[in-house]
Amino acid sequence: MKYYIKKYFLLLLFVAITISCNGNDKLIINNSHLDYLYEEIVVDGKEMAIIHIYSDYPDYTFVGDDDEGISCVDDVARAAVYYLYDWEINSEQSSIDKNKKLIEFVLYLQSDNGYFYNFIWDDYSINRDFKTSVAEPNWWSWRALWALMESYDFYKQSDQVFAERIFDSIEKLISAVKKDIPTAYEYEELYGLNLPTWLPHKYASDQTAVLLLGLVNYYNETSDPIIYNYIEILCKGVLTMQLTDEEFTYNGAFLSWQNLWHAWGNLQSFALLKCYSILNDEAILNSALYELDNFYAFLIHANYLNYFNVKKTNGKLSVIESEKYSQIAYNIRPMVYALLEAYKITSKDIYAEQAAEVAKWLTGRNPANAMMYNIDTGRIFDGINSESEVNKNSGAESTIEGLLTLLKIKENERALKYFLSDN
Repeated sequence: MKYYIKKYFLLLLFVAITISCNGNDKLIINNSHLDYLYEEIVVDGKEMAIIHIYSDYPDYTFVGDDDEGISCVDDVARAAVYYLYDWEINSEQSSIDKNKKLIEFVLYLQSDNGYFYNFIWDDYSINRDFKTSVAEPNWWSWRALWALMESYDFYKQSDQVFAERIFDSIEKLISAVKKDIPTAYEYEELYGLNLPTWLPHKYASDQTAVLLLGLVNYYNETSDPIIYNYIEILCKGVLTMQLTDEEFTYNGAFLSWQNLWHAWGNLQSFALLKCYSILNDEAILNSALYELDNFYAFLIHANYLNYFNVKKTNGKLSVIESEKYSQIAYNIRPMVYALLEAYKITSKDIYAEQAAEVAKWLTGRNPANAMMYNIDTGRIFDGINSESEVNKNSGAESTIEGLLTLLKIKENERALKYFLSDN
């Protein structure tokens, strides 16, 4: 115990010295490693860019995947959004240039059916067949929609020709989505839980959250009544996935799929809060805040979780299995985004302060007392496997999710102040 106390004290001292040397009002966000993962390529005469999926310790060479490939829409879309946000805050021309080339890659991966393939091989050809790359209503198509909508809002002001290409792609995807909107809204009992069956892949509230982020932006642009109604019914399904039992340890959590909650991609509350801006439904606001006030508060106190699954027997919830590790940056960013959105809506300081507290996972306030973000290199480690083991690889997802987290903290004066403090 004395070793860990000493280790944690030295860690806090290091962070304090770093902040002091760079000014008390500054958070240094280093894009160097993401820039390293970024590579410009030419496909069929068109310039675009990829993000390499894996970068492994100790020399951080690029690593592909034999079944999937070397780059994917899942990562490229998120990186495009990061560079867009970075440009908005720092006005770095190189960031918006990278955004445009990454968006070109996303456009390249769109299928004739409107959905998106996910991966490319090392010869830049599209992986059309592997299960994580098929053009279908799945994670990568929703992330593509999110990135395209976020970027379209910029290019319609600065590059109308490119904006038209983006919007044509969006409309093609939305047409596919509309064809797949369920016509029946039924429930199914699993593990004693009454679950909605009209979300993507029937029960996937985690995917639904990403889809909603794109749909909200699309509705704000078009006022499409079909999409408005779809947003409403998707929100209803997500609300149904919430666990509400004051005696239950994980009270307030939104299940991710069936009876499972997992930390990665836990964007439901953030998505609901964004939907509240157009639906003005107090039930949506209250449900999201209920997770933040109960389950998020528990997660912070417990030093976070990886996953758990549950069952309900005679009206009582109980845990079948739970696991604390591994923990990754993609667990952290959704919480920070939701908390800061709650602060934006309610003006309650507690949410900004909790967002900063969660973000400190990156700078040592985690079970391993490990610096997950290296200010000098921009690397963000891939995860914490236990109190004594850190995965020192630094791939695309961890890097992007960590940088998105830090950038959002930097945007918020209250959160930034708390993040830079010793609290």
